[in-house]
Amino acid sequence: MSLRSLTGRVALVTGAASGIGAATVAALRDNGVRVAACDIAPDADDKDGFALDVTDAEAVETVVAEVSSQLGEIDILVNVAGILRTGTLLDTTAKDWNDTFAVNSTGVFLVTKAVTTRMVRRGSGSVVTVASNAGGVPRVGMGAYPASKAAAAHLTRCFGLELAEHGIRCNIVAPGSTDTPMFRSMWTTGDGAAAAVAGDPGKHRLGIPLRKIASAEEVARVVTFLASDDASHLTMQELYVDGGASLR
Repeated sequence: MSLRSLTGRVALVTGAASGIGAATVAALRDNGVRVAACDIAPDADDKDGFALDVTDAEAVETVVAEVSSQLGEIDILVNVAGILRTGTLLDTTAKDWNDTFAVNSTGVFLVTKAVTTRMVRRGSGSVVTVASNAGGVPRVGMGAYPASKAAAAHLTRCFGLELAEHGIRCNIVAPGSTDTPMFRSMWTTGDGAAAAVAGDPGKHRLGIPLRKIASAEEVARVVTFLASDDASHLTMQELYVDGGASLR
């Protein structure tokens, strides 16, 4: 996908070292964007890689300032950083709950606030938060994760409403099962992809109508579209990229 409107812009991507984050970095760069690839453990070979703990408010402000100084003012923010702690809610510890929300929800707040404060001064910008279809469909055995992703999605809509008058668009991509290290970490059998496609009635989980899981690149292409001027009249929208798994 080639989106000429993106050429020459600057983006900051969190969770950039693997999975959907890494695919998003590649997709944006393929479209002429200069990308600050931010991760708690960035790729050492990436000259525009930045170490960033999204739960550390002071570090977030410092890195946003460094990126703006070194690469230019940020036009695009993509929030991808996330963690998953599995287990029933009754077995979830307070630490696991707090850690999940710290990265998946508070991290989105801290980074989006820091970046969009600068965008407001320029009167333009695009924010895309990668949430999850689990944020709209209850899940068994991973309750903290969908709760945190639902919070991140609604937080992004609230940012979108407050920032619309400044020409800043805020949208959400909600992937389903996607071939990433996080997804593979949940496999309990040798072929977790087949299990995801088939669904599990015992866990109240539908299968995937398109009969396949997504690649990280498929999700990244939707993120790139929302970041571009091709989506110039879209804000506060949530696009489910799940092969129809959530029936919406």
